[in-house]
Amino acid sequence: VQLQASGGGSVQAGGSLRLSCGASDGTFSDYAVGWFRQAPGKEREFVAAIGWGGYIKYYQESMKGRFFIYRDNSKKTVYLEMNSLKAEDTAVYYCAASSMHKPGDYSASYRYPSRYDYWGRGTLVTVSS
Repeated sequence: VQLQASGGGSVQAGGSLRLSCGASDGTFSDYAVGWFRQAPGKEREFVAAIGWGGYIKYYQESMKGRFFIYRDNSKKTVYLEMNSLKAEDTAVYYCAASSMHKPGDYSASYRYPSRYDYWGRGTLVTVSS
């Protein structure tokens, strides 16, 4: 499956953005999807993840209540809604798809980039204070 992240941009602190991760092929509902981000000079970190039907969701603890992940399989798209943005949210955001099929396996793996099989190009989010 080929992924494309979009929706990044520049926003002031306290603002909101919605990122989209679209798939161009494949049966999108076969994949769990995660969002990761990487700030300059830092390692890639987990942001949020969503299971195949959209019912299972995981968030980085520091983003709970500010970020929301959801998906529309009919549109082959996963969204990441980001609110109350802070300067420290500035990063390139990536979406990735995992071909794991068992919820138990995914629950133990969702936060690790190495457990994802397909990656899209990132989209830059810049938050100014």
